[in-house]
Amino acid sequence: MIDLHTHSVYSDGTNLPAELVAMAEKRGLSALALTDHDTVGGIPDLLSAGEDSSVETVAGIELSAECEHGTMHILGYFIDHASTALLEKIEKVREGREQRNVGILKKLNKLGYVLLWSDVENHAGKDVVGRPHFAAALVERGHVKSKKLAFDLLLAKGRPGYVERYRYTAKECIELIRVAGGIPVLAHPATIYLPDEQLFALVREMKDSGLGGIETYYAENHPKNIRKFSEWADELGLVRTGGTDFHGKNTPDLKLDTGFGQLHVPDEVLEQLKAALQTFFP
Repeated sequence: MIDLHTHSVYSDGTNLPAELVAMAEKRGLSALALTDHDTVGGIPDLLSAGEDSSVETVAGIELSAECEHGTMHILGYFIDHASTALLEKIEKVREGREQRNVGILKKLNKLGYVLLWSDVENHAGKDVVGRPHFAAALVERGHVKSKKLAFDLLLAKGRPGYVERYRYTAKECIELIRVAGGIPVLAHPATIYLPDEQLFALVREMKDSGLGGIETYYAENHPKNIRKFSEWADELGLVRTGGTDFHGKNTPDLKLDTGFGQLHVPDEVLEQLKAALQTFFP
């Protein structure tokens, strides 16, 4: 069994990359991918930990793409984390995040939620500061009772504390991952809120732009969605991939490898990804 969707302290997870590898080994996983949001900061530590482990480690990333209806993320696997083109592009995303964070802090204070930047930063890890860290700071300050409530009331898209940030288009994300030598995969397609016909057309368009896979095995996917996205993958010639979207203590009910208890990502997924990668870069 494998897990190809995890996060570390370098984005919005709570574990170091080496800790994730140790956890994966303890739970009997054969492979683990680190897919932090818009950063590759944790990849060197992941690969180093993998050298002394039975767990195969995969360098990955999760890029946020423009999406009018819901949320769209593009995963990249087997990327060159030292790619100059990749680093330059995600630096622009980082700058956008920083501007967004200033905007969120101003909005929250204006709404009467007293919060300092240091409050937020104390909850961040080694790299990216994001909305989960604002949520944790709001809880610590006693403004809300839970991080979920912080999102529901203030930080989710459309709520009064939300601020948009710079994102690349889906096509740009796909191109960026391929330039970095990786294979792009559409993450959790159910978070794109479109009717099935329109969503399928979008996935087909992304395939034409170079998409290599679709995340069919996902912790929050209903069985009918697993079947549907698997059928789409087969019809379009995309690799079925999967993972838990593990964030450590930020998602305490979600476990590495099994998600909420029912997830099983078969080992052959990784082999299929590698085979697809060879067709991308023969």
